[in-house]
Amino acid sequence: MKSTEELSAIMQDILSRARQKGATDAAVAVNHDSGFSVDVRMGDVETVAFSEDNSVSITAYIGLKKGSASSTDTSPRALDAMVAAAIDIAHVSAADPCGGLADKVLMSPIYPDLDLCHPWAITPAEAIEKAMRCEKEALSIDKRIVNSDGVNLSTYTFCHGYANSHDFAGVVNSSRHSISCSLIAKEGEAMQRDYDYTTARHADDLLSLETLAISAVKRTVSRLGAKQLKTQKAPVLFSSRLSSGLFSSFISAISGSNLYRKNSFLLDSLGHQIFPSGIRIYDQPHLLGALGSSPFDGEGVLTRNNVWVEDGKVGQYVLNSYSARKLGLKTTANSGGVFNLTIDPTAGDLNDLLQKMDKGLLVTELMGQGVNGLTGDYSRGASGFWVESGKIQYPVEEITIAGNLKDMFLNIAAIGNDINPNSATRCGSVLMEEMTIAGY
Repeated sequence: MKSTEELSAIMQDILSRARQKGATDAAVAVNHDSGFSVDVRMGDVETVAFSEDNSVSITAYIGLKKGSASSTDTSPRALDAMVAAAIDIAHVSAADPCGGLADKVLMSPIYPDLDLCHPWAITPAEAIEKAMRCEKEALSIDKRIVNSDGVNLSTYTFCHGYANSHDFAGVVNSSRHSISCSLIAKEGEAMQRDYDYTTARHADDLLSLETLAISAVKRTVSRLGAKQLKTQKAPVLFSSRLSSGLFSSFISAISGSNLYRKNSFLLDSLGHQIFPSGIRIYDQPHLLGALGSSPFDGEGVLTRNNVWVEDGKVGQYVLNSYSARKLGLKTTANSGGVFNLTIDPTAGDLNDLLQKMDKGLLVTELMGQGVNGLTGDYSRGASGFWVESGKIQYPVEEITIAGNLKDMFLNIAAIGNDINPNSATRCGSVLMEEMTIAGY
């Protein structure tokens, strides 16, 4: 991994070259990522893949005209060519009054260390041994597990730097490790596939191999004997593995880039009741060691806690500098997205939500991309479990769930506290009062 000093030197070198070639402002991003992954299946090693990626990019401004270029080569000659290309593009670009760097006053040379980097001192041979042990454990638990789709173990470290001509420069080191186990179960002529996984910044925070194997087996065999449902309207409970997708659609709908293009079903939604009262949705970018933490955004603006929804009402939009200027607003320090998006629970765990639902559909897998960001129409293939009297009765498959996100958001009956630890969105399972379930 390149050192912070090396990345900082490269960034300052590029900014200097840009000024020499006539840029009035410039911003540079550099990345250095390294790590490896292993895949094993049925006791054999399928792949061992090492990667080490370097990239550098510049956005150069000549007044209000912008040009961008990137490279994977950091030699002096390559950097000169990259800067020259960006400058040439800027010269022929149209001026944009909303363009430019983020306001200088929003930047600071001091930013918090969020404890994001914990390299895993594991060799490929040790990773293979762990993956094989996990698979062997999974195959031994239940005789209905007849095959493996493989176990993957990966470990990566990332180094990201950003600097601009407003005198901001920052470098963040981070890590991410994961193990996944995918299995195939058979009973009679029926076969089902499922998986489980664990992801963390620190290897010590991963699930144990035994726990992961047991969970993967449980998820896979629970799908055996799946049935179809009759077409009907019923309550739908999105498991915590899926619920983050609902709120990703919401964040996309209140993001400045979609709003100024008028490509959102939540235009002019500030102050409007989009969720039931009591719902609170917010960012927590400075959580130590969390998957979605960042001290500054993609423009060097220091991140901060933002409340998007308070008591069910939209409080502000998700903005970077450009979209904020287009809308006559101020950036929310969200260039590049939201950070540790958090949805406060209104209920207990999954069992509590099943009791609240009483009768309906627990969705554990979604298929397809049937979400229309302009209209809010929602239609996805699904599988999961039918629930009666608050208890899971049998697995279901080959169904479609449909609704409109505006109605779905307003019809949220409860949000659980069973947060998925593998996601940067901190949200539990979500119970909808009613959706259309299309079956036979």
